[in-house]
Amino acid sequence: MANVMARAVVGAVLPRSRPQEPPPALQVSEVTVDRSHLRRYAQVCGFPLTDTLPPTYLHVLAFPTAMDLMTRPSFPFSLLGIVHVQNTITQHRPVFADSRFRIDVRAENLRPHERGRVIDVVCTATVDGAAVWEGRSAYLHKESSSPSASRTSAAAPRPSSIWRFGRDVGPSYARVSGDHNPIHTSRLGARLFGYRRPIAHGMYTKTRCVAALASRLPDAFTVDVAFKLPLALPAVVGFSSSYVDGTWSFGVHGRDGRPHLVGSLTS
Repeated sequence: MANVMARAVVGAVLPRSRPQEPPPALQVSEVTVDRSHLRRYAQVCGFPLTDTLPPTYLHVLAFPTAMDLMTRPSFPFSLLGIVHVQNTITQHRPVFADSRFRIDVRAENLRPHERGRVIDVVCTATVDGAAVWEGRSAYLHKESSSPSASRTSAAAPRPSSIWRFGRDVGPSYARVSGDHNPIHTSRLGARLFGYRRPIAHGMYTKTRCVAALASRLPDAFTVDVAFKLPLALPAVVGFSSSYVDGTWSFGVHGRDGRPHLVGSLTS
């Protein structure tokens, strides 16, 4: 990851012409789980520690390979400055901590967006030749301005839980996820990218939501979230969820009712 982050910095300060097509896929075999790391991840993210992996943990296992792909010259955008706007995880069956994984990562579906361009980075984990998990992350490269979000209060679902995210949330999640983007860990780093304070990792907020539903998760499901407004730290937010016709709908909203994350979980 040190080499990957160094490439990210170089790519940001030394702009180069970039291709219009996504880079070739990458593959890593014999990926295993470090039990001590899994324990720290579960503690930070609110999961019980069991032999069944949290559904979001494979995102962390695949993250170094995804970053390797995204910091190569063949990736269409510089890594620093792009925005994670959506994430979808599909678990085909429960995944166990003693498994050995093959991780495949590819970029696809480069497309226009009202604020620039978006590309999907897709990570697939297989065990003994069978796909057990897939994660799809959409990243936005901003190339045009758009109207700022409304600052007025909005109607939000009644929260079932109140969460307090301290200043340590960014560094704590960075240590267990490997995502040391300075907008999450440093006030100065956040200001360099236009934020007054560090902002929570979108995947941390998603992970907290999935952990809140952990006792209700089926063996196979898809959980999809859209990352809305940045969540500046420290923060107090409300988590809400509801179940209708086989689908959990959930969200994280600020005190003013504006959404930071909205999502759904379907079996």
